[in-house]
Amino acid sequence: MPAGTILIADDDAAIRTVLHQALGRAGYDVRTTATAAGLWRWVSQGEGNLVITDVVLPDESGFNLLPRIKRLRPDLPVVVMSAQNTILTAITAAERGAFDYLPKPFDLKELTALVQRALATPQAQGQPANKEEPDEERLPLIGRSAAMQEIYRVIARLTQTDLTVMIVGESGTGKELVARALHDYGRRRAGPFVAVNMAAIPKELVESELFGHERGAFTGATNRGIGRFEQAEGGTLFLDEIGDMPLEAQTRLLRVLQQGEYTTVGGRIPIKTDVRIIAATNRELRQLIQQGLFREDLYYRLNVVPLRLPPLRERVEDIPDLVRHFLRKAEEEGLPAKYLDAAALQLLRQYRWPGNVRELENLIRRLAVLHAGETIPESAIATELKEPPRASAANDPEQSDSLSAAIEHHLTQYFAEHGERLPPPGVYDRILHEVERPLISICLAATRGNQIRAAHLLGLNRNTLRKKIRDLGLEVVRGLRPD
Repeated sequence: MPAGTILIADDDAAIRTVLHQALGRAGYDVRTTATAAGLWRWVSQGEGNLVITDVVLPDESGFNLLPRIKRLRPDLPVVVMSAQNTILTAITAAERGAFDYLPKPFDLKELTALVQRALATPQAQGQPANKEEPDEERLPLIGRSAAMQEIYRVIARLTQTDLTVMIVGESGTGKELVARALHDYGRRRAGPFVAVNMAAIPKELVESELFGHERGAFTGATNRGIGRFEQAEGGTLFLDEIGDMPLEAQTRLLRVLQQGEYTTVGGRIPIKTDVRIIAATNRELRQLIQQGLFREDLYYRLNVVPLRLPPLRERVEDIPDLVRHFLRKAEEEGLPAKYLDAAALQLLRQYRWPGNVRELENLIRRLAVLHAGETIPESAIATELKEPPRASAANDPEQSDSLSAAIEHHLTQYFAEHGERLPPPGVYDRILHEVERPLISICLAATRGNQIRAAHLLGLNRNTLRKKIRDLGLEVVRGLRPD
């Protein structure tokens, strides 16, 4: 007995033959056609348990046929194949009711596993077709590598849900772009998208920033403050650098995720909220949990769907597409059209890209502005990249242009000095103390000892600054500034 009848539509005879043989050996009854008309005839006659169709067919697009199939037979799973491997292809397939999207070329074992899953999964009513088709030139994510194809497939599935997502990736990999894609192509696209960088908010203001505050809740709260949850109502709240969120705010956020409500700072009445949470981090949260800096229960609430973004060095085949995209953006901004020769592109592929896509974008924009010729040669790239890669900067603090790299170098030496033993407890407070003292001292010097201006510069409450000055034993002299 055949395990099921599979209908395949693809105008490439070689692909039809390969699929017929592979699925036939797996015990399926396989029928193939080169046209949408042939596929529609079988579907309309009630034949087949699964459809596998290419997007590009000679007589009609597979995307145009898909909604008709779902209206006539909503329980019939449809798998879409395509060599046009962009995020738009994956999202359009999901929006039009496809069971899954399969980028070409694909592994036959992966196809067989997908067929088994599709035939074993009860099908829900098809999604209505989305009439709004975004311009492919304005896609938020660029790249056709295997690593990005998997990202596109996950995003396509997630746009049909409101599940909480945790995006993990190195700095510069495009975490906010993924969050925006999940919002812009998802159910909440008509609502606001609000992004908050937790690392950029003073620790004592995080709760007020997120949940709002009542008048008189703290010194300086002369009016009621609207929080980011209220701003994002009905939409998406993107919490970037979630690993930097203070423990007190973590507790409040956990309550929102558990109960769907929060209270403002200084408020007593719970406020219901309807917000999708997307979090992101470039830090290892499990390590923070072990250090007592991140709540384990919050981690599991946020990590419902983990999504890892690959660094650029793991998808160097996407560099030509990214370069063309950044050069096109520069041209749209009024700069002359520029191109990279083949040798220049090859040199870009060999670089390690510690700053990932953001570093590549900055390099291309710099070349678009400064390079005089229409074609950017290998020599221009070599000149820009001749400095030691920033990835090794942590090993040489004098060459580092990053505070983070300098601190990492200091901590690496500090731990190495203890050999196999761990340093005494309290590393976190000691390091903060070492960083805090020169930071506050320099800000006071820059404002000539004016504590009000220094507090504003630091983003601290004036009373908080006074306490820190007292605790750190800093001497404040008004009107003086070091040469």
